[in-house]
Amino acid sequence: MKYQRVLLKLSGEALIGKQAYGIDPDQLNQYALEIKKVTDLGITLAIVIGGGNIYRGVQAEQSGIDRVQGDYMGMLATVINAMALQSALEKIGLDTRLMSGIKMDKVCEPFIRRRAMRHLEKGRVVIFGAGIGNPYFTTDSTASLRAIEIEADVVLKGTRVDGVYTADPEKDPAATRYQYITYSDVYQKGLNVMDMTAFTLCQENNLPIIVFDMNKPDNLLKLIHGEEIGTLIH
Repeated sequence: MKYQRVLLKLSGEALIGKQAYGIDPDQLNQYALEIKKVTDLGITLAIVIGGGNIYRGVQAEQSGIDRVQGDYMGMLATVINAMALQSALEKIGLDTRLMSGIKMDKVCEPFIRRRAMRHLEKGRVVIFGAGIGNPYFTTDSTASLRAIEIEADVVLKGTRVDGVYTADPEKDPAATRYQYITYSDVYQKGLNVMDMTAFTLCQENNLPIIVFDMNKPDNLLKLIHGEEIGTLIH
């Protein structure tokens, strides 16, 4: 296997599936099955999931809600998604732990690095909810930070697009996909991969990022085997 310990970043919007909003059970179950294929190989897996299908902090400012308050609302949305994913994973036989950046001991454990490492060593899938527990930080930043903390080999950013393009492929039909690209090229070309805080964390710690289409069956499994899926940023 090319990667032994991975941090999988999932967008909340991807959980909408065929619905108008919220969580599509079919999409949730598909993700759970894709994750099980990987953990069955003995790969250590941690997950960060966004909350955009329920609420985004940036919506708060548009609706007149204070930015900090809105960011905390967004963090709670990620916990809802994390709980749904945890339930779907456990339903198909995986052992999981949900750890939160905000203390809410009725539903999840507080994030403690040593405890997270121990869960991973025992083969549990660890889901990180509520971001890092502070406003002004995105779930991309959470994914980068947690990946560094748990000593992951790579950040796998699962999206609805099959990699990083020269332009938005949904708007520009001439856009082409990068197979490989360096951190500095992403900066210079102004490509939208992650927010700068998240991206800089990965760059400074030499942590590779792979952007890929999570909705295509077996893509996650192929990446673990070392197949060149999506775009590798290194």
